[in-house]
Amino acid sequence: MSFDPNYYYYPFPSQRQVQFARRGMVCTTQPLATQAGLDMLKRGGNAIDAAVATAIAMTVLEPTSNGIGSDAFALVWTEKDGLQGLNSSGQAPAKFDLDYVKKTCGDKMPDHGWIPVTVPGAPAAWAELSRKYGKLKFAELFEPAIHYAREGYPVAVTTARAWRRAHEIYKPIFKEDQFIP
Repeated sequence: MSFDPNYYYYPFPSQRQVQFARRGMVCTTQPLATQAGLDMLKRGGNAIDAAVATAIAMTVLEPTSNGIGSDAFALVWTEKDGLQGLNSSGQAPAKFDLDYVKKTCGDKMPDHGWIPVTVPGAPAAWAELSRKYGKLKFAELFEPAIHYAREGYPVAVTTARAWRRAHEIYKPIFKEDQFIP
């Protein structure tokens, strides 16, 4: 690996900087999620442990970008298995076959409601990646997310903006007191 900064010239007008690491790296849009992955590396975990812990932490720290109800896809390379792919896109509920959707909605998938919802695939991906490739116990990968969920954290500006946009989108769909018992 070359650490010559001239080799990694970055001519784009952004705040990003070229980063170097010899023993591991974790990158996210949320520094606390990045730290969750780094913590797993410090505990002796591998890149899969770090990636899974980071993804789990993101469901708490930046749920508008990586919610627990999302899908997950992964490319993993190991010396033993070579390149492997994982498609953990959620399945539609059994009742929602193509004929049912067409009969209910016509030719256009609705933007809202239960029809476009799928079973979340991300949790199954985390479990499978951890089982097959991880070094740490699966439960250990949840510790940073649980900590931030219990203790709190500063909400990032991008997350606050996304919540505000979502509020404006969904406000006409749901009555404000609809979910209050």
